[in-house]
Amino acid sequence: MKPQGVHPEDAESTSDASSRPDTADADGKDTDACVEEVHVDEVESDEPLLPARVHRPSDLMRLLVGVLAVVVLLAIAAFAHGTTSGLEQDINKGTGQAPDLLIKIAGLASSIAILLVPVAFAIERLIKRDGLRIADGVLAAVLAHGVTLATDLWVAKGAPGSIQEALTQPSPGDVHALTDPVHGYLAPVIAYMTAVGMSRRPRWRAVLWIVLMLDAFSMLVTGYTTPFSIILTVLIGWTVAYGTLYAVGSPNVRPTGQTLIAGLRTVGFHPVSAAREDASETAENSDRGRRYFVTLEDGPPLDVTVVDREQQAQGFFYRVWRNLTLRGFATRSSLQSLRQALEQEALLAYAAIAAGANAPKLIATSELGPDAVMLVYEHTGGRTLESLAEEEITDELLRNTWRQVQALQSRRIAHRRLAGDAILVDRSGAVILTDLRGGEIAASTLLLRMDVAQLVTTLGLLAGAERAVASAVSILGPDAVADCLPMLQPIALTRSTRATLRRLARERAQRERDAVLDASQQAKQARLEEAPENARPVLEKPDKKTVKAEARAEKRAIDDAIEEAREEDLLTQIRHQVLLIRPQAPVEPARLERVKPRTLISFIAGAIGAYFLLTQLTHIEFGPLVANAEWGWVAAAVLFSACSYFAAAMALLGFVPERVGFLRTVAAQVAGSFVKIVAPAAVGGVALNTRFLQRQGVRPGLAVASVGASQLFGLGCHILMLLSFGYLTGTEKTPSLSPSRTVIAGLLTVAVLVLVVTSVPFLRKFVVTRVRSLFAGVVPRMLDVLQRPQKLVTGIGGMLLLTACFVMCLDASIRAFGQEGTSLSIASVAVVFLAGNALGSAAPTPGGVGAVEATLTVGLIAVGLPKEVAAPAVLLFRLLTLWLPVLPGWLAFNQLSRKGAL
Repeated sequence: MKPQGVHPEDAESTSDASSRPDTADADGKDTDACVEEVHVDEVESDEPLLPARVHRPSDLMRLLVGVLAVVVLLAIAAFAHGTTSGLEQDINKGTGQAPDLLIKIAGLASSIAILLVPVAFAIERLIKRDGLRIADGVLAAVLAHGVTLATDLWVAKGAPGSIQEALTQPSPGDVHALTDPVHGYLAPVIAYMTAVGMSRRPRWRAVLWIVLMLDAFSMLVTGYTTPFSIILTVLIGWTVAYGTLYAVGSPNVRPTGQTLIAGLRTVGFHPVSAAREDASETAENSDRGRRYFVTLEDGPPLDVTVVDREQQAQGFFYRVWRNLTLRGFATRSSLQSLRQALEQEALLAYAAIAAGANAPKLIATSELGPDAVMLVYEHTGGRTLESLAEEEITDELLRNTWRQVQALQSRRIAHRRLAGDAILVDRSGAVILTDLRGGEIAASTLLLRMDVAQLVTTLGLLAGAERAVASAVSILGPDAVADCLPMLQPIALTRSTRATLRRLARERAQRERDAVLDASQQAKQARLEEAPENARPVLEKPDKKTVKAEARAEKRAIDDAIEEAREEDLLTQIRHQVLLIRPQAPVEPARLERVKPRTLISFIAGAIGAYFLLTQLTHIEFGPLVANAEWGWVAAAVLFSACSYFAAAMALLGFVPERVGFLRTVAAQVAGSFVKIVAPAAVGGVALNTRFLQRQGVRPGLAVASVGASQLFGLGCHILMLLSFGYLTGTEKTPSLSPSRTVIAGLLTVAVLVLVVTSVPFLRKFVVTRVRSLFAGVVPRMLDVLQRPQKLVTGIGGMLLLTACFVMCLDASIRAFGQEGTSLSIASVAVVFLAGNALGSAAPTPGGVGAVEATLTVGLIAVGLPKEVAAPAVLLFRLLTLWLPVLPGWLAFNQLSRKGAL
């Protein structure tokens, strides 16, 4: 197969070389007369075999829509009882006036047709040798029947009464029996007909809908169903069908090379062969279409792009996510029809050439059946910009690239994909802009600036920031380049460019970690080499002063290595180059995001937690509960909550050898109560403590290492306490000292996770990298702490005291609302708190809102506390430890900021 973008004269012989002569020179002219001797029927197509089945994103989308519709329907049935009852009464009143003869005819016809129509369609498909579709339909029908049985069982045994009333009614034949919530025969028929593709055949689709409407009408009139039952039946059949199709895959209807050749003949060409230019997995999973190199009998070769529904749907969910999170001007349509895609690419091709840019010349378009289109271009040849060697990327080539973009921008045409694979360079050095499908005409100024930002980043990756900016300034001018700085941010770049920048960032971080490790090892080796032979045994057990001096020397070497190894990322380098030319250029990034992913996830998680809490609180009468509360225990809970800040200060200072004021550290922990509300619990406290230590004179690297050491020891203590209290909880009610099943299950789960991590290369590399960085920073810091046992005792004691304060606060909250005999053991309360705190640290919501409340409430109920006591106790605990400290935290944060301590 010919490499992508290589001229026929440059390519090596491929599988179709025997039938494809060298037909074009550098100017695209015919150079071989032997083409005329090739017979028109001797046509070859060189491309990899297509998979028999494909998983369509559209099927997954329909599955998700169906599941959402079922959830919405059940929610309406559960909470809008009056609406459902009124709807049923109106329908029964309207259908009650129907003639009995019409009802009987409709019932008889639908009962017969609903069985005959699927059989007739199956026979028609078998005659056309389409048995795979019939197999898909039968599988979908079986699964739909199983789902209906499960739904019937759930409605009868476990569903709320409002849902049962909406989906069932007394059976006309037996007033003591209820009708089926879901029709066991109708849902499989709908699933079968959907899976076999009847919806794409208008006549069969019309017959199906007539049969379904007759059956629904007869069932409603005779009182054997409800409107919600019919809707739920249709949704289940439809959803199961698309779920089955996505799981097993749909028959692949992509056009092959032979189909392409036949299509070219219909538009007047006489092809000899067609070869895929890029058949890699990346190309198959992109939305840019499949590209073919086609040789002709009587003319220069062609470049043909085939766009089918499958490749057009690639990246659909990514584009939906971009449309959701980014502002409208920064995105393009998430879903286009084939006709729209064809028209847009043709329009951009003509517009680019009219603007004076070098772009592939579009000479023909055509449909290839109902599921694909093709665009025929003159062959351009050349190589992609990213495939050129470093010495081939000259300054003149960079300027030529900018000239092509300047031609587009002069007519306000935005390319939107100026990555390295969209720019070709032919033999003469001319630059050709390809992949115009995602562009826009009459583009806004912001889109044009995004193109400049994208191209300067692309060229910076290939030639460096200085040359990229210099070439842009020489063509576009300094003002135009300076105006693109607000768009110079990862979110405004293409997906492939962002991936490249992330890879470079990982490599840069790895080099910094290697430099730190090398500096540490070299410092140790230097000490050993400088010491005389007879003094080396003494170095094994030196005095404290020697150890401290060596530790300081090693830290200085590590800090120097970090400073030397620190590198700026490419976008920062580009900004600096532009600011050297235009110091007054705007540098504040433009706000392109409509909503940040973390905000969206936090909102969803908070909504789920709030829903859970509201469902728990709806059955609790707070008036009598508060009136009967033990206020002495409430005061004790307040005291324990206040003591937790002193314990947190001890836990931090125990891992900081430098002298830091205790009361100021306590104030910083109080300020952390405010920070927790605006950031996830596992992030806000770490950032604040690191910043606080830096302001207290601790060097940045050492401050990070101290907080990291504190977090590492805290994690170890947390796990040990969880296992210890879990063991005690498991032995409370048994005379045996054998561990509880929960502890055994937890240990087995941890063991399985460790095995999985160590067996998967990617996960193993990830863990090893993180462990190496940990030892590079935290372990040397721990050596400093170990030289001061009192510091280590302070740190570990502060961690234990911090956990004890929270456990006692939760226990006091329980006792404040509990009655005699409802209190729990300290071990049980500790297990519930430790589990809830761990989940809260992992949750993306600020302060673990929602996740912690839900976990604590469920945990207390699981260990035997009544729901009427667990819910208010958790609310009191969170009020004292999260919400009430916000105002003092805000005051402490402002006070420390004014004094320069934060």
